[in-house]
Amino acid sequence: MDWQAWHQRYDDPGSDLSRRLDAVKTQVRAALDRAPDGPVRVISLCAGQGRDLLDVLEDHPRRADVRARLVELDPELAAAARERAPAEVEVITGDASLTDQYDGMVPAELVLLCGIFGNITAADIRRTVAASRQFCATGGTVIWTRHREEPDLVPEICGWFEDGGFERVWVSEKDAGFGVAVHRFTGVPEPLVRGRQLFSFVPGGV
Repeated sequence: MDWQAWHQRYDDPGSDLSRRLDAVKTQVRAALDRAPDGPVRVISLCAGQGRDLLDVLEDHPRRADVRARLVELDPELAAAARERAPAEVEVITGDASLTDQYDGMVPAELVLLCGIFGNITAADIRRTVAASRQFCATGGTVIWTRHREEPDLVPEICGWFEDGGFERVWVSEKDAGFGVAVHRFTGVPEPLVRGRQLFSFVPGGV
C-alpha cells in the first residue's frame, strides 16, 4: 500500500476519506471539551500525518492542556506530523501495534484508533479493543473507524467495546460512506502489558 498516496485523498473535500476526517475531528473536539480539568493525555495509533488531532489543536481552548503521543510507522508521514506538532505533542516513528510505545502515556483521556480496523483481522480488532482497557482512563474516550462495507463489523465491534466496560457515545449512520464511532470507558484502567503486539496489517485491507 502506498500510504502517502492514500493520505492525499484527505485533500479532496468530496472524498469519503475527507468526510470521515471531518467526522473524526468533530468527535476529537467534543472529547477535549468534556475532558476533566488538568492535563489531557492523548495517544494516537497509526497516526499518519496526525490531521485528526493537530487540526483541532490549532484553535481548541484546551490546547495547552494536551500531552499527546502519535505513533506512525511511515517515516515521511511521521515527519509531516512532527513538522506541525506543538511542543506538547510527541511524534514517534515506529510500530503502533506494540504496547511498549504507550508506556508513560496511559491511561489517557483520548485514544485514537483511526484507519486501523479496516486493515486488520477481526481477531486483531478484538485484541485491540481489549487493550483499550489499558489505554483509557476512567471516563476517557476512544474514537475508532471502520468501513461499513460487507462484512460490516461495526455492530460487532461496538459490542466488543460495550462488553469490555465502554458505553456508546456516537456511531455514524451506516449510509454515511464511512464508519466512525465513539466509546467512553466507564471501568477501571488495567495495567499496561508491555511486550505485546496487538495487530498486523493485512495487504489490501479486510
